[in-house]
Amino acid sequence: MKLNIVCIPGDGIGPEIVAEAKKVLNKVAKVYGHEMSFTDVLMGGASIDAYGVPLTEETIATAKEADAVLMGSIGGNTVTSPWYKLPPNLRPEAGLLGIRKALNLFANLRPAVLYEELSEACPLKKEISSAGFDMMIMRELTGGLYFGERYTTQENGIRKAVDTLTYDEKEIRRIAIKGFDIAMKRRKKVTSVDKANVLDSSRLWRKVVDEVSADYPEVTLEHMLVDNCAMQLVRDPAQFDVILTENMFGDILSDEASMVTGSIGMLASASLNDTKFGLYEPSHGSAPDIAGKGIANPIATILSAAMMLRYSFDLDWEADAVEDAVRNILKKGYRTVDIMSEGCSQVGCKEMGDLLADEIK
Repeated sequence: MKLNIVCIPGDGIGPEIVAEAKKVLNKVAKVYGHEMSFTDVLMGGASIDAYGVPLTEETIATAKEADAVLMGSIGGNTVTSPWYKLPPNLRPEAGLLGIRKALNLFANLRPAVLYEELSEACPLKKEISSAGFDMMIMRELTGGLYFGERYTTQENGIRKAVDTLTYDEKEIRRIAIKGFDIAMKRRKKVTSVDKANVLDSSRLWRKVVDEVSADYPEVTLEHMLVDNCAMQLVRDPAQFDVILTENMFGDILSDEASMVTGSIGMLASASLNDTKFGLYEPSHGSAPDIAGKGIANPIATILSAAMMLRYSFDLDWEADAVEDAVRNILKKGYRTVDIMSEGCSQVGCKEMGDLLADEIK
């Protein structure tokens, strides 16, 4: 099988971690008899430096020609980087929002798994972490507050900023269907998270999710307010299977979930449209403070590549091989600095990529 993949190395540690993901994918191709084709394009700060904008039409066109997109990280230091002296629509993150919209990537999948080998890195009490957890946060990605009308003005000499949160029932229904479909392949439970006690958009969200639920009698549905969900993630994360939620809530909750796993460097993500096409990226940011030092954790990006094999190419065995390699290397005691614990062997970004590639046989 030929896999036509566009890569967006991006900024900060992005080029380092994408290089290791390519290494692992090339090993998968060699072992399983596939052909990998990688095309690198610029986005974010790297694109600003080269073209003056965070996302070009050429990058969008190239991505649309691919079977899938693998991305590293976007952005820089918001205090010191000249990128953040630009208007908001020209900053690095505008490129990320733009490509999601251009590629119609409305469904964001963020797994949060606590590996047994990393239970010591979990910041929660041992009686909580010992239970482990394996959840999938399903975040709506192209609507809501991040894509609503926004402006800043003055009224009677007082500065005023307005951000608009809007959802229609079609946007809610399509992400809900994705969420229930994923739950059917897992433990058949959906927790729909909203703020229905305050927001009209959340009240509509809850009604539409209830309607979709009627088509999935095997799936248990519960509704949970977002503030309660934030508390439950640190009190009893094992209770969750699929968390279904809107854009901003999903952004915040998925970062919280990633940290209770022990390191955000372990968490993959996928952003899908109505077809098999998807954009795959780690959940963490560009970490400009460690860029170029060779100590970044590439596992989240490599697990994102495994998600790409599974969801865009239906190569489940190959995806399993990558995920098994991660588990085996962790069992052997190899760690990057962010997940290091006593008695383990610390390795750098490149070394971790080498170990994982070698583990695929």
